[in-house]
Parts: sequence; C-alpha cells; structure tokens
Amino acid sequence: MMLSLNLLRMDRNNIRASRRLRRLVEGITLWLAFLMLLFVQPLYADAAPADDGEAGLLRFVDANGRYQQPALVLGSQFDVTVSGMIAQTRLVRRFRNTSNQWQEGVFVFPLPDKASVNDLAMVVGERRIEGKVRPRLAARKEYARAKQTGRQAVNVEQQRPNLFTARVANIPPGETVTIDIAYQQPVQYRNGIFELRLPTTLTPRYMPGPPIAEAQPDQWQSGWALATQSVPDAGAISPYTVTPADVAPDSHRADIDVVIHAGVPLSSITSPSHSLDTRRDGGTVRVSPSGHAVLMDQDFVLRWQPAQDYAPVAAVFHDRFEGEDYLMTMVLPGKTGQKPLPRDLVFVIDTSGSMAGESIRQARSALDRGLATLRAGDRFNVIQFNSQPHALFMEPVAANANNLARAQRYVQNLSADGGTEMASALALALGSSAAGKETEAGRVRQVVFMTDGAVGNEAALFRQIRAQLGSQRLFTVGIGSAPNQHFMREAAKWGRGTYTSVGDPSDLEGPLRALFAAMSSPVLTDIQTSWPAGAEAYPARPGDLFQGEPLIQVAKGIPASGTLTVSGLSPDGERWSRTLDLQQAAPAQGLHRRWARARIDSLLDQAELSNQEPDKAEITRLAMAHTLASPYTSFVAVDTTPVRAADVPLESQSVPTLLPKGSQAGMLRYPQTATLAPLLMAIGLVGVMFSLAIALLRRRVMA
Repeated sequence: MMLSLNLLRMDRNNIRASRRLRRLVEGITLWLAFLMLLFVQPLYADAAPADDGEAGLLRFVDANGRYQQPALVLGSQFDVTVSGMIAQTRLVRRFRNTSNQWQEGVFVFPLPDKASVNDLAMVVGERRIEGKVRPRLAARKEYARAKQTGRQAVNVEQQRPNLFTARVANIPPGETVTIDIAYQQPVQYRNGIFELRLPTTLTPRYMPGPPIAEAQPDQWQSGWALATQSVPDAGAISPYTVTPADVAPDSHRADIDVVIHAGVPLSSITSPSHSLDTRRDGGTVRVSPSGHAVLMDQDFVLRWQPAQDYAPVAAVFHDRFEGEDYLMTMVLPGKTGQKPLPRDLVFVIDTSGSMAGESIRQARSALDRGLATLRAGDRFNVIQFNSQPHALFMEPVAANANNLARAQRYVQNLSADGGTEMASALALALGSSAAGKETEAGRVRQVVFMTDGAVGNEAALFRQIRAQLGSQRLFTVGIGSAPNQHFMREAAKWGRGTYTSVGDPSDLEGPLRALFAAMSSPVLTDIQTSWPAGAEAYPARPGDLFQGEPLIQVAKGIPASGTLTVSGLSPDGERWSRTLDLQQAAPAQGLHRRWARARIDSLLDQAELSNQEPDKAEITRLAMAHTLASPYTSFVAVDTTPVRAADVPLESQSVPTLLPKGSQAGMLRYPQTATLAPLLMAIGLVGVMFSLAIALLRRRVMA
C-alpha cells in the first residue's frame, strides 16, 4: 500500500514538473516571437532602397552591401534604310558612365528575327576602332585580355538568332563609349502590306528544367536566371528587367529614323505601336516616331502598302559579292475560290505570369475572334496553360451555340499567373485523343497557339513540334509589345503554318482576319522551284503557301540570266506555275548575307532533324566569309592603348532592359540590390515560433 502511494506521489510530481517545463518553453517561445517582431522593422528598412534625393535611379549593391553609383546611362539610335525586301540598319548604343568608378557594361538586347549582324565599331572620343569577326572563343579571349590590361574593348555575341549580348570594357568615370552595330533584316510582306519591326526590349523568359549545380565554364553569367538542364545558357539570356522610373530620366531612350526607297507610290504608311512623322520626296519616304526619343519598352512596328496597281505579284533581285552572283525571288500566288473544308480547330492560350496585364487581354480578344470564325461542321477545343495545361473539353466538340457560349465564358475568366510550361501544352494540343480523327475525309486539323513566346528552351520545343505534328498544322499568334519572334516564327515554320503578330489592342482585327481567312486552306502545296543549273537555293524545300503570303527564295552560283519556274498544287488539284525572266532582276544589296544566313539556318535545322551536332566548321567558315555573327562567331573591337592603370579597380554592371509596355510589375527582375530576403526570413521564423507555441498550448489544454 505504501509503495502504491509513493508511486502516485512520484507521478503527480512528474506531471507538475512537465507542466512547469511546458509553461517555461511557451513563455520563452512567445518572448522570442515578440523580439523577432521588433527586428522586422529594421530589417525592412535595410531591404528598402536608399533615399538620398536621387529617386528613380537604379542603384547596384556590391558584395559588402554598399550602394554604388547609378547604373550606366544607355542611349540608342536606329538609322534604317529599306530597299526592296531588305532593310539595312545602323544601331548606335551609347554607354555613359555617371559614376566615379571605371565600369564594364553588359547589355543583353534583342534584334529582329533573321537579323544578320555584319559590322561592329567602337567610338571613343574622336577615335573609331573597327571590329572584326572572330571564332567565338577567340573573340572572348581577346576581349578578356583587353579588359584585364586596361584597354577599351567591345564584344558582341549571338545568344539566339534574335538575342545578342554586348560587353563594353573600361568605360572611364564620367565618359561615354559608343558601339556601332550594322545589321540587315528581311522585310516582311503579307496580304499586300510590307512590315518592318525593330525590337527595343524583351519579355523575361521562363527557364524550365532542374538547375545545374555548376555553370559551364564557357558561359558568362550576367542575368537573373541560373543555368538549368533545359536551358544551360539561362544566365546569358535573362537580363534584368526594370521600369522607366528605375533608370535615369535620359536612359533607355531611342531615336529612330527609317528611309524607305519604295520606287512605287504608297497608299498608306502606318504604325500600330507609335504615332509617326512622315516626309515624302518622290519615291523616297522618311519616317520617325513623333516627338522626342521613344522609350525602349516596346517594338517599333512600321507598315507601308503600295498603291493597288503597284502591289508586287513577282519580283527578282540581283547582287554580286566577291565575284559571285546572288539572286532573290518573291512570288505571290493569286487567290483561290475553293470551298473551305471543315476543321478540328484547337486554340491554345498562354496564361503564364509573363502574359499578365495587357497581354492576357489581347490574347482573350484574339481567341474570341477565332471562336467567331467557326462554322457549322467545325469542331473545336480551348486549352490554357501556365505551370500545367488544362483543356475545356475532353476532345474537340461541335461548334454549336451552346459549346461556343461555354467557351466564351471560359475565355473571359482566364487570368495570367504561374510558369510557362509550353511542352506539356504542345503535347496536349498536338497529341490529344482527337488527333486520330485528323485523317477523316474532307477534314483538316489545326492548332492556333497564342503566346508571347517567353521561353528559353526553344530548340527542345521545335523538336517536339516536329515529332508530334503529324498531318496537323500549327499557327502561332505573337501577343504583347515585345514577343519572342524567333520562337513564334520558327514554331510556325516547323508546324507548317504561319506566324501572326498582334502587338496592340487596336491592331487585332486586321491581322487576325487575314490569319483565319488563310487558315481555311493553303493556296499552294507541293511547291517546286526550277532554277538554272548550278544554283544553290534556300530554303531548299519551300513550305506550303497561304493566302496573301509570298514565296521568297535566295540562290547563289548563277548569273542574272535564264528563267526561274515556280509551281505548286492548287486546292482543286490543278498544277499552278509561273515563269520569271532573271534578266529582269532589279539591283539589290546584301543578298549574299541573306543567302549565308539562310545556309547557316539550313545547317542548324539539318542538325536538329538528325539529332546531331551542327557542322561547326562550315558554319564558322560561312560566317567569317560573309562577316556575320553566328552561334560560333562573334565581333570584337579592341583599342591598342591602355587607359586604366592596373591598380585601379574595374566594376561590372549589367544594364537592365525595360519592362515591356502593358506588362505587370510581377515580371520585374531587378539587378543585385538589397532585397526583402532578411524580412521574409524573419517573418518565416516568427511563423514557426507561433506555430510551436500554439501546438504547445493545444497539448496543455488536452492534458
């Protein structure tokens, strides 16, 4: 009995001790949480940008947390001359160092799709240093040596066909270094309208795939993204993104001047992106944006239309370079009057975070217009994607009133958030359960892909399109003020469709009407071109032609004599053909570069198709011979005289790009500045301690 009483007393003592211990732990936890809250305000103050009377200037923070001078001030000037189907552009970038430190400027910038960079020069004061094209690794080494030894230098590399990086070493305090880049681009022609696009900024790209623990030694890290297995060069294609208020008032502005040698009367000159000042002098027209220099936050788009009697139906151009002849032809087939075939039409809309703001509103409007084109007998589906895809219907359904009303309600409720997992959306659209029905007699299957193309794994997506396309056709619609034109155009090419850009709400109707009219059926299939013997022409196998779209092919190795025959199969099964007299070719400049660029693209495409490494030696040879930047060649310009002493430090700054117009602030990617990380860590610790305290209190109550 005494033993039982002693044991009972011991249990009671243990319970009292346990309760006292719990109360002690609870008290310590709550006091720690209170103390952590006291630290939140100072941490928040440390995370906020310093206010020293210079609000609006982007400031960088070094490894020790000290604020540096304002970022480099960037100015740009585009001088463009259009002759025939080619535009020659002289792009001047000015880097002004407003700090008291020697600086290296790093700037990642877009150029037009299919642009061919063919010249580089550096201007320092009154001196102009001409650049040279070198193999990529050799150019890097030459630039690095110049940077280390205090000499001024510039290196321009191609990261993507439409994305380049400029590095400018040893910019003195208070001084300006100018780089002068020359490039040419094809002028687009469709539905009787010529179009020229000058990109000034880019949409931050989504980088899928697990991160790579260690960056590759040949990659220069200068962006916000880390390398991933899907995008190993993510650090080189992810420039920081800021708003105009984050940079100096005179930074990130561009002067644009375009001279068009039309040679024929023009019925209209318009721009969906900017208001214009236009001056005419006979067959020459000079165009520039109205007012002062424009903000570099959206593409500059210019369109001009020949008078109806002068619209080209066929044209041939001739150029001679280093003893060899180059020819380019443009053939526009006439319209056909065949009856449209019933379709299975799948609309895919990007609802990722990069589409937030004006872009998602444009995409919803574009999709509404697409739904309105559906006819009796058509079937359709709507797929939206961000971090994962979602289809409205299990498979394409009949385009009746009930289904269309349901789709319209679904589209109006779409919002933008999350990642851009495009591969899963393509797989769902191209490989859905309805894909097996595409071979039904008298029915075609089409996919309309609406996106800004803000992805870094373009090559993998092109391979996927080729693998899953089958007999379907993929049409792309570029959304936003700065879409990734390279991805959009190449995806449409591999999808045997067309690319349409809609960059402004007021610009939706015309391009989309033309797109959906062309989608009814191709004008010509099985296209063949018969050049005189000895011609090497690209693209070697022209794709199908759609209404209002010309065939453009460039050839080398034959003089401007003889004839060219273009033929194709019309929808009614009849063979259509046209013969052109090459002696009537008009003079042109830069055709050799366009041919070399087309040849390089062909070699890269062949490597993708065969899943092999590209012919690096041949691509390098072509780029060197025609003075072009390429995946394996870069431009470098180096001054011979050192200007910075070896003991004077050199800072490096990544010059940001501006947030595309109409985008939301959630897309911002700031340079290395003081962040809210300490604040978030503190809040997280407070949350953990409160959770622990609540758990202990619950245990006490239960006890």
